[in-house]
Amino acid sequence: MGGAQLIGRLLRRRTAPREEACETVLGGRRVRYTLRRSARRTLALQVDARGVKVAVPLHCPAAEVERFIATHTQWLLDKLDALAARPAVVPFKAVDGAEFPLLGRPCRLNLGGSGRAVRWRVAPDGIDELLLPVATVDTAAALERALRRRALAWYPGRVAEYCHRLGVPVPTVRLSSARTRWGSCSRHSGIRLHWRLIHLAPALVDYVVAHEVAHLAEMNHSPRFWSVVESLYPDWRAARRQLREAAATLPVIAAGDETAITEED
Repeated sequence: MGGAQLIGRLLRRRTAPREEACETVLGGRRVRYTLRRSARRTLALQVDARGVKVAVPLHCPAAEVERFIATHTQWLLDKLDALAARPAVVPFKAVDGAEFPLLGRPCRLNLGGSGRAVRWRVAPDGIDELLLPVATVDTAAALERALRRRALAWYPGRVAEYCHRLGVPVPTVRLSSARTRWGSCSRHSGIRLHWRLIHLAPALVDYVVAHEVAHLAEMNHSPRFWSVVESLYPDWRAARRQLREAAATLPVIAAGDETAITEED
Protein backbone atom coordinates (compact mmCIF):
# COMPACT_ATOMS: atom_id res chain seq x y z
CA MET A 1 0.00 0.00 0.00
CA GLY A 2 1.38 3.41 -0.97
CA GLY A 3 1.93 6.23 1.51
CA ALA A 4 -0.93 8.31 0.12
CA GLN A 5 -3.32 5.37 0.40
CA LEU A 6 -2.25 4.70 3.98
CA ILE A 7 -2.71 8.34 4.95
CA GLY A 8 -6.11 8.35 3.27
CA ARG A 9 -7.19 5.27 5.17
CA LEU A 10 -6.03 6.73 8.50
CA LEU A 11 -7.87 9.98 7.81
CA ARG A 12 -11.04 8.09 6.96
CA ARG A 13 -10.76 6.15 10.21
CA ARG A 14 -10.39 9.37 12.18
CA THR A 15 -13.45 10.94 10.56
CA ALA A 16 -15.65 7.82 10.37
CA PRO A 17 -18.91 8.12 12.33
CA ARG A 18 -18.80 6.62 15.82
CA GLU A 19 -21.75 5.67 18.00
CA GLU A 20 -22.00 4.94 21.70
CA ALA A 21 -24.81 4.28 24.17
CA CYS A 22 -25.20 7.07 26.74
CA GLU A 23 -27.55 8.11 29.52
CA THR A 24 -28.58 11.37 31.17
CA VAL A 25 -31.15 12.62 33.70
CA LEU A 26 -33.80 15.09 32.52
CA GLY A 27 -36.57 16.32 34.77
CA GLY A 28 -35.82 13.54 37.23
CA ARG A 29 -36.08 10.88 34.49
CA ARG A 30 -33.30 8.70 33.19
CA VAL A 31 -33.08 9.01 29.42
CA ARG A 32 -30.95 6.69 27.30
CA TYR A 33 -29.67 7.94 23.99
CA THR A 34 -27.29 7.05 21.18
CA LEU A 35 -24.48 9.56 20.73
CA ARG A 36 -23.25 9.69 17.13
CA ARG A 37 -20.04 11.55 16.37
CA SER A 38 -19.30 12.36 12.74
CA ALA A 39 -17.70 14.96 10.50
CA ARG A 40 -20.57 17.43 10.91
CA ARG A 41 -20.55 21.01 12.18
CA THR A 42 -23.75 21.25 14.19
CA LEU A 43 -25.52 19.35 16.95
CA ALA A 44 -28.86 17.66 16.26
CA LEU A 45 -31.42 15.76 18.29
CA GLN A 46 -33.76 13.08 16.90
CA VAL A 47 -36.49 11.05 18.60
CA ASP A 48 -38.33 8.19 16.93
CA ALA A 49 -39.55 4.68 17.64
CA ARG A 50 -35.95 3.46 17.87
CA GLY A 51 -35.14 5.90 20.67
CA VAL A 52 -33.17 9.12 21.11
CA LYS A 53 -30.19 9.97 18.94
CA VAL A 54 -27.86 12.92 19.43
CA ALA A 55 -25.60 13.75 16.47
CA VAL A 56 -22.55 15.91 17.19
CA PRO A 57 -19.21 16.87 15.61
CA LEU A 58 -16.38 14.38 16.11
CA HIS A 59 -14.57 16.28 18.83
CA CYS A 60 -17.51 17.93 20.57
CA PRO A 61 -16.85 18.00 24.36
CA ALA A 62 -19.13 15.88 26.55
CA ALA A 63 -20.10 18.94 28.59
CA GLU A 64 -21.33 20.70 25.45
CA VAL A 65 -23.37 17.62 24.49
CA GLU A 66 -25.01 17.61 27.94
CA ARG A 67 -25.79 21.34 27.72
CA PHE A 68 -27.31 20.87 24.28
CA ILE A 69 -29.58 18.06 25.49
CA ALA A 70 -30.55 20.02 28.61
CA THR A 71 -31.73 23.00 26.52
CA HIS A 72 -34.20 20.67 24.79
CA THR A 73 -35.43 18.93 27.96
CA GLN A 74 -39.14 19.68 27.68
CA TRP A 75 -39.26 19.02 23.93
CA LEU A 76 -37.46 15.72 24.39
CA LEU A 77 -39.66 14.54 27.28
CA ASP A 78 -42.81 15.52 25.37
CA LYS A 79 -41.63 13.51 22.36
CA LEU A 80 -40.89 10.47 24.52
CA ASP A 81 -44.31 10.73 26.19
CA ALA A 82 -46.03 10.98 22.82
CA LEU A 83 -44.20 7.88 21.59
CA ALA A 84 -45.13 5.94 24.72
CA ALA A 85 -48.79 6.90 24.25
CA ARG A 86 -48.93 5.57 20.69
CA PRO A 87 -50.91 2.37 20.20
CA ALA A 88 -48.80 -0.71 19.56
CA VAL A 89 -48.02 -1.31 15.89
CA VAL A 90 -49.97 -4.29 14.56
CA PRO A 91 -48.23 -6.20 11.75
CA PHE A 92 -50.20 -6.59 8.53
CA LYS A 93 -51.69 -10.08 8.23
CA ALA A 94 -51.24 -11.24 4.65
CA VAL A 95 -54.34 -13.46 4.57
CA ASP A 96 -56.90 -14.02 1.84
CA GLY A 97 -59.10 -10.94 1.48
CA ALA A 98 -56.80 -8.58 3.40
CA GLU A 99 -56.67 -5.06 1.98
CA PHE A 100 -53.63 -2.80 1.65
CA PRO A 101 -53.14 0.59 -0.03
CA LEU A 102 -51.73 0.69 -3.56
CA LEU A 103 -51.04 4.16 -4.97
CA GLY A 104 -53.54 5.57 -2.52
CA ARG A 105 -56.37 3.16 -3.34
CA PRO A 106 -57.51 -0.07 -1.63
CA CYS A 107 -56.11 -3.27 -3.07
CA ARG A 108 -57.11 -6.78 -2.01
CA LEU A 109 -54.96 -9.84 -1.51
CA ASN A 110 -56.38 -12.89 -3.27
CA LEU A 111 -54.76 -16.23 -2.48
CA GLY A 112 -56.73 -18.10 -5.11
CA GLY A 113 -54.31 -17.76 -8.00
CA SER A 114 -53.55 -20.87 -10.00
CA GLY A 115 -50.13 -22.12 -11.04
CA ARG A 116 -47.10 -20.05 -10.08
CA ALA A 117 -48.11 -16.70 -11.54
CA VAL A 118 -48.38 -13.54 -9.45
CA ARG A 119 -50.88 -11.21 -11.11
CA TRP A 120 -52.47 -7.82 -10.62
CA ARG A 121 -56.04 -7.46 -11.84
CA VAL A 122 -59.30 -5.56 -11.35
CA ALA A 123 -61.79 -7.85 -9.58
CA PRO A 124 -65.44 -8.15 -10.70
CA ASP A 125 -66.47 -5.78 -7.87
CA GLY A 126 -64.12 -3.10 -9.23
CA ILE A 127 -61.39 -3.27 -6.60
CA ASP A 128 -57.76 -3.89 -7.53
CA GLU A 129 -56.45 -7.30 -6.55
CA LEU A 130 -53.13 -9.05 -6.21
CA LEU A 131 -53.45 -12.73 -7.02
CA LEU A 132 -50.95 -15.02 -5.32
CA PRO A 133 -50.77 -18.74 -6.04
CA VAL A 134 -52.65 -20.98 -3.61
CA ALA A 135 -49.42 -22.78 -2.73
CA THR A 136 -47.61 -19.59 -1.60
CA VAL A 137 -45.81 -20.41 1.65
CA ASP A 138 -44.79 -16.95 2.90
CA THR A 139 -47.55 -14.61 1.74
CA ALA A 140 -46.07 -11.55 3.43
CA ALA A 141 -42.74 -12.01 1.62
CA ALA A 142 -44.55 -12.64 -1.68
CA LEU A 143 -46.62 -9.49 -1.17
CA GLU A 144 -43.50 -7.43 -0.49
CA ARG A 145 -41.78 -8.79 -3.62
CA ALA A 146 -44.84 -7.97 -5.73
CA LEU A 147 -45.01 -4.43 -4.34
CA ARG A 148 -41.31 -3.90 -4.98
CA ARG A 149 -41.67 -5.02 -8.60
CA ARG A 150 -44.66 -2.72 -9.02
CA ALA A 151 -42.69 0.17 -7.55
CA LEU A 152 -39.63 -0.44 -9.71
CA ALA A 153 -41.83 -0.54 -12.81
CA TRP A 154 -43.57 2.74 -11.92
CA TYR A 155 -40.95 5.01 -10.36
CA PRO A 156 -38.59 5.47 -13.36
CA GLY A 157 -41.34 7.04 -15.45
CA ARG A 158 -42.05 9.62 -12.74
CA VAL A 159 -38.35 10.39 -12.35
CA ALA A 160 -38.05 10.82 -16.14
CA GLU A 161 -41.01 13.23 -16.12
CA TYR A 162 -39.48 15.51 -13.51
CA CYS A 163 -36.02 15.31 -15.05
CA HIS A 164 -37.61 16.44 -18.32
CA ARG A 165 -39.19 19.41 -16.53
CA LEU A 166 -35.86 20.37 -14.99
CA GLY A 167 -33.91 19.73 -18.17
CA VAL A 168 -31.43 17.27 -16.69
CA PRO A 169 -30.42 13.74 -17.78
CA VAL A 170 -32.41 10.88 -16.27
CA PRO A 171 -30.32 8.98 -13.69
CA THR A 172 -30.50 5.34 -12.68
CA VAL A 173 -33.46 4.64 -10.41
CA ARG A 174 -33.23 2.00 -7.70
CA LEU A 175 -35.32 0.95 -4.71
CA SER A 176 -34.51 1.78 -1.11
CA SER A 177 -35.40 0.15 2.21
CA ALA A 178 -34.04 2.95 4.41
CA ARG A 179 -35.58 3.13 7.87
CA THR A 180 -36.14 6.89 8.10
CA ARG A 181 -35.78 8.35 4.57
CA TRP A 182 -38.09 8.22 1.57
CA GLY A 183 -35.32 8.73 -0.94
CA SER A 184 -31.78 9.75 -1.74
CA CYS A 185 -29.89 11.22 -4.65
CA SER A 186 -26.27 10.91 -5.73
CA ARG A 187 -24.60 12.09 -8.90
CA HIS A 188 -22.71 8.78 -8.95
CA SER A 189 -25.36 6.18 -8.03
CA GLY A 190 -28.53 7.98 -9.12
CA ILE A 191 -31.84 8.21 -7.30
CA ARG A 192 -33.16 5.74 -4.75
CA LEU A 193 -36.84 5.72 -3.78
CA HIS A 194 -38.32 3.73 -0.94
CA TRP A 195 -40.42 0.79 -2.11
CA ARG A 196 -43.14 1.67 0.46
CA LEU A 197 -43.96 4.84 -1.47
CA ILE A 198 -45.99 2.53 -3.73
CA HIS A 199 -48.67 2.55 -1.00
CA LEU A 200 -49.18 6.31 -1.30
CA ALA A 201 -51.25 8.47 -3.61
CA PRO A 202 -49.39 9.38 -6.84
CA ALA A 203 -49.30 13.07 -5.86
CA LEU A 204 -47.28 12.27 -2.74
CA VAL A 205 -44.94 9.97 -4.64
CA ASP A 206 -44.42 12.78 -7.14
CA TYR A 207 -43.43 15.16 -4.32
CA VAL A 208 -40.65 12.79 -3.20
CA VAL A 209 -39.58 12.33 -6.83
CA ALA A 210 -39.49 16.11 -7.36
CA HIS A 211 -37.48 16.50 -4.14
CA GLU A 212 -34.85 14.00 -5.24
CA VAL A 213 -34.69 15.28 -8.83
CA ALA A 214 -34.14 18.81 -7.46
CA HIS A 215 -30.96 17.49 -5.85
CA LEU A 216 -29.57 16.90 -9.32
CA ALA A 217 -29.39 20.70 -9.53
CA GLU A 218 -28.66 21.47 -5.86
CA MET A 219 -26.99 18.80 -3.69
CA ASN A 220 -28.06 20.49 -0.45
CA HIS A 221 -31.14 21.83 1.33
CA SER A 222 -30.39 25.49 0.80
CA PRO A 223 -32.99 28.12 -0.18
CA ARG A 224 -31.88 27.59 -3.79
CA PHE A 225 -32.73 23.89 -3.48
CA TRP A 226 -36.23 24.61 -2.18
CA SER A 227 -36.68 27.11 -4.99
CA VAL A 228 -35.97 24.30 -7.48
CA VAL A 229 -38.44 22.04 -5.65
CA GLU A 230 -41.09 24.74 -5.84
CA SER A 231 -40.54 25.17 -9.57
CA LEU A 232 -41.13 21.44 -10.02
CA TYR A 233 -43.84 20.94 -7.40
CA PRO A 234 -45.48 24.24 -6.30
CA ASP A 235 -47.61 22.66 -3.54
CA TRP A 236 -44.65 20.93 -1.87
CA ARG A 237 -45.35 22.29 1.62
CA ALA A 238 -48.79 20.69 1.81
CA ALA A 239 -47.46 17.47 0.28
CA ARG A 240 -44.67 17.36 2.85
CA ARG A 241 -47.18 17.60 5.72
CA GLN A 242 -49.42 14.96 4.17
CA LEU A 243 -46.44 12.66 3.59
CA ARG A 244 -45.49 12.75 7.27
CA GLU A 245 -49.07 12.06 8.32
CA ALA A 246 -49.42 9.19 5.85
CA ALA A 247 -46.17 7.54 6.98
CA ALA A 248 -47.76 6.48 10.28
CA THR A 249 -50.67 4.76 8.53
CA LEU A 250 -48.79 2.41 6.19
CA PRO A 251 -49.14 -1.35 6.66
CA VAL A 252 -46.31 -3.11 8.47
CA ILE A 253 -45.51 -5.89 6.01
CA ALA A 254 -41.74 -6.35 6.23
CA ALA A 255 -39.41 -6.48 9.23
CA GLY A 256 -38.33 -2.94 10.11
CA ASP A 257 -41.51 -1.29 8.82
CA GLU A 258 -42.57 -0.51 12.41
CA THR A 259 -40.67 2.79 12.33
CA ALA A 260 -42.53 5.55 10.51
CA ILE A 261 -40.41 7.20 7.82
CA THR A 262 -39.98 10.87 8.72
CA GLU A 263 -37.61 12.46 6.21
CA GLU A 264 -37.50 12.90 2.44
CA ASP A 265 -33.72 12.34 2.42
